[in-house]
Amino acid sequence: MKITQEKLPASQIGLEIEIPAETSKKTYEKVITQIARTTNIPGFRQGKVPRPILLQRLGHDRIKAAVLEELIQDSLKLVIEQESINSLGNYSLRSEFEELVSNYQPGNAVVFKAAVDVPPEVTLGQYQGLKVQAEEIKYDPSAVDNLIEEQRQRLATLVPVEGRAAQMGDMAIVDFEGRKPAENEGEEGELIEGTKADEFQVELAEGKFIPGFVEGIVGMNIDDSKTLDLTFPEDYPQKDLANQPVIFSITLKDLKEKELPEVDDEFVKEVSEFETVAELRESLEKQYQEKAENDTKLNVQQALVDELLKHTTIEIPETMMEEEVQNLLMQTANEIQRMGVDLNQFFTREMVGRMRETARPEASKNLHTNLIIEKIAEQESITLTDEEVNEKIAEVTKDLNSSEIDENKLQKFVRNDLLSDKVLTFLQEKNEVELVPEGTLTTDEEEVTEAETAEVTAE
Repeated sequence: MKITQEKLPASQIGLEIEIPAETSKKTYEKVITQIARTTNIPGFRQGKVPRPILLQRLGHDRIKAAVLEELIQDSLKLVIEQESINSLGNYSLRSEFEELVSNYQPGNAVVFKAAVDVPPEVTLGQYQGLKVQAEEIKYDPSAVDNLIEEQRQRLATLVPVEGRAAQMGDMAIVDFEGRKPAENEGEEGELIEGTKADEFQVELAEGKFIPGFVEGIVGMNIDDSKTLDLTFPEDYPQKDLANQPVIFSITLKDLKEKELPEVDDEFVKEVSEFETVAELRESLEKQYQEKAENDTKLNVQQALVDELLKHTTIEIPETMMEEEVQNLLMQTANEIQRMGVDLNQFFTREMVGRMRETARPEASKNLHTNLIIEKIAEQESITLTDEEVNEKIAEVTKDLNSSEIDENKLQKFVRNDLLSDKVLTFLQEKNEVELVPEGTLTTDEEEVTEAETAEVTAE
């Protein structure tokens, strides 16, 4: 075989392969013999169909196509092995297959072009002596108080309200319905579907209903009725109602207030495994401090990665991109399934298509990051020991069912995670990192992107 290689964009190797006439003829004879053995034609015993009849019934082009498919597959496999090409996934044919079929003659040589994906070359730029900024996440002592208050609210007892009107913080029981404004004075507007309820319990707190609804109940007494002229917000989930006017008729049926438990040792025993308030606070403070430190570390690492991406050139092959997109979709599917959602209903063809496109930027960034980490580790001789890997695997799997673990995937995950942490620690030492206050580096564009991602997830 004559073989010509060329480097193509997107980490591909182009191959022009000439299959000798003798190989072409032998393969033709082998394939047509195999077809004759397995083809049933009325009036002939299987395997005894004369070749002219076989060609007439099946058609010359169909047989030539089968021969060419085998020639191409076999020759590519042989070439990749002989030339020591580190191919990823399958090949792509660069010649027109129909043209190859049309021109093919069993006694002649066959020339075709194909391309195979190969691991990308990583051209590192500067990765030491860089200056980056990262947001510092500081421990907020109020987080402990807020969490304890949440637990108090969860254990609150509802007691009837007597002798006063509704106020913020109460639990109101109401009958209500929402109607469109009437076209003519004196008439009643059309009832809006989904805006009618009896004995509905609503907490009188900001953000619990559309703007103005809760505020309108404040000041009402039990058995009072009133109407509220409101407007559905712009971001209302039911799009056809967004920014539309609505008239709510409300009757306050009952009113209760929360009686909160005291934060004492008995309360602590009920909401945690601790015995005293001091022990609970100490544990929560430690958790929030560690979280703040870890979040800062992640911000520093992300800042370093983002800067490295600006200085590095990599052409990601489509095979790797498709594999990473598929991994991200599988992660999403697992998360959705854990929430009890029926995957068959969620993953419609249209939704999967949208999710694949949405996942590509994240997949690209993941691949670029991993390849950069691996290249720096190679250049700086940063390695892992078996002891480190085994220790991490034991930590990860201590609470998992061993029968559900894919050993190969776990090994790969742990090695990637440990190597990434080592390389990023090295980079943090070799580059200048300026810590800035939280929120300093958040841009409007990032906020929009996060909102769009949340919207796709919600849909």
